[in-house]
Amino acid sequence: MTTQTFDLPDLGEGLTEAEVVKWLVAVGDTVTLDQPVAEVETAKSIVEVPSPFAGTVSVLHGEEGEVMAVGKPLISVESSTVESGTVESGAPEAAAPAEAAPAAGSDAAGERYREEERAGSGSGNVLIGYGTPESTGSGRRRRPRSRPPARGAQPSAPPAPVTPIQAAPARRVPLVTSPLVRQLAREAGLRVADIEGSGPGGLITRRDVRSAIEAAGANTAPAPSAPIAVPTPPAEAPPAPAAPSSVEPGAVDTRTGLTESRRVPMGTFRKAVAASLSRSRSEIPEATVWVDVDATELVRLRRSDPEGPGLLAYVARFVLAGLHAYPELNGLVDTEREELVQYDGVNLGLAVQTDRGLVAPAVMGAHKLTTAELDTEIKGLTRLAREGKATPAQLTGGTFTLNNFGSLRVDGSAAIINHPQVAILGIGRIIDRPWVVDGELTVRKITQLSFAFDHRVCDGGAAAGFMRVVADAMENPAGAIARL
Repeated sequence: MTTQTFDLPDLGEGLTEAEVVKWLVAVGDTVTLDQPVAEVETAKSIVEVPSPFAGTVSVLHGEEGEVMAVGKPLISVESSTVESGTVESGAPEAAAPAEAAPAAGSDAAGERYREEERAGSGSGNVLIGYGTPESTGSGRRRRPRSRPPARGAQPSAPPAPVTPIQAAPARRVPLVTSPLVRQLAREAGLRVADIEGSGPGGLITRRDVRSAIEAAGANTAPAPSAPIAVPTPPAEAPPAPAAPSSVEPGAVDTRTGLTESRRVPMGTFRKAVAASLSRSRSEIPEATVWVDVDATELVRLRRSDPEGPGLLAYVARFVLAGLHAYPELNGLVDTEREELVQYDGVNLGLAVQTDRGLVAPAVMGAHKLTTAELDTEIKGLTRLAREGKATPAQLTGGTFTLNNFGSLRVDGSAAIINHPQVAILGIGRIIDRPWVVDGELTVRKITQLSFAFDHRVCDGGAAAGFMRVVADAMENPAGAIARL
C-alpha cells in the first residue's frame, strides 16, 4: 500500500490559509481522481477541493472549522498502486523512477513545488497542489484505471506499441498539473493535453489555461453546474464571527478603561477583506466625484416593460458605453513595469451584500452581452454570490465594479476601489425630489452617482466625461439605447 498526502493548495487567490468548512469524505471512504473531498473557505467564496489521488482515505488532517495554512497536509490517501498520474500514461516502466514526481507529502516534494511556484511571477501564475497530468489519449486520466494489469505485464507484453511511445518524449505532458487548473480548462471545454505549459519543465499554469481560452474565443464564465461551484454553506458551519470569545471575563482595556465583553477572531474572509481594502487605501491615490441624475425617464422605461431588463441592467449597459469611451478606466496600474494597462473587454464586477459579507463577483465578458442578457447574468450572478456559489474566477476577475448601494437605502458613498482595479461607480437609491425642468419646479425621480477613480490613470476631465456618459444615458435612455 502506498500512502499519498495532498497538501492544502493555494486556491489561486494568493492566500496563506483557508478554513475547512466541511469534509465531503470520511476516513475509510474510497475516493476517485478529482473527487471533491472538502469545502474550504477562501477570501470570499467556499470552494470544493478535488483530490489528485485515488484510493482509500486514511487521514483527514484538520477539523471542520479549523483554519489551515496553505501547503500543510489536507488529506492522506492509501492506494495499492499509484494512480495520481505522477508518471505519464503510456510511459515505459523503466523510465518511471526518473520521471515520477516526488511523493506529495515529502519535504523534497514540497520544496520542489514551492520552487515552481516562485518561478511563476504575477497573478494568475499560481501552481496549486500536487495534481495529476493529462494523458495524451482521449480517455484522460481514467484510462490507466481500466487496465490495471498493464504495469505488471509490461515487461513480457508481446505487442510492440510501447516502442513508438518511447520514441515520442518531446510531446510528453507535464508531470504535474493542478486539479483546479484542469477544472478551469474543462469549464471552458479545453483539454489540458492540448495546452502548452510555460512553467518549469512545461508545467501548465492558470495563466496558460486563460491564454488558451482567449485564443479559442471561449466563454470564461463558468456554468452554474461547473465542478468548482459549491453548495450553500451548511448551517452547522457558521462563519468565523460565531467563534467563541478569546478574552477572559472581566478583562479591562487599558486605553479606554472599559471591560471587554468579548473578542471575535477574524476569519479567512474578513482577513482577506481587511488586507484588500488596506492595500487599496495605501496604494491608490483615489479621487471621488458626484453627480445627481434625473432618472425619471429610466424609471418610466422600466415600468413600460415589466418583463424586460431591470434598472441595474440598463445602468450596466450605460457603464459599458462609458468604459468604451474612456478605456483608461478599465484597466490597472502595473507598478513594477510602470505601465498603465487597458483591457480589450470588460468583466463587470457587481458589489453584492451577502450574509457572509460584501463580495464583488464579475459578469465575465459583459461587453459582449445585450441589455437583456446582462439582466439575466446579473440576476444569476447575484443569486450565486448570496448562496456562496460564485467561483474564484468570478470573484477575482473583475476589471471595473458597479456598486448599487441604493439597495441598502442610502443616497451616496465614497466607495473604496476594488484593487487592482482603477475605478468604481456607485449608484444611490432613486427617490422623489423637487427638480427644475424647463424653468418649472416639479417632482422627479432623482438618484446620485458617485465615482471613485485612480488619479494615476486619468485626471478629473476623463472621470467627469465618463460620469456624463452614464448620467446623460440615464436621463435619456431611449436616445442612448438608439446610439448603442
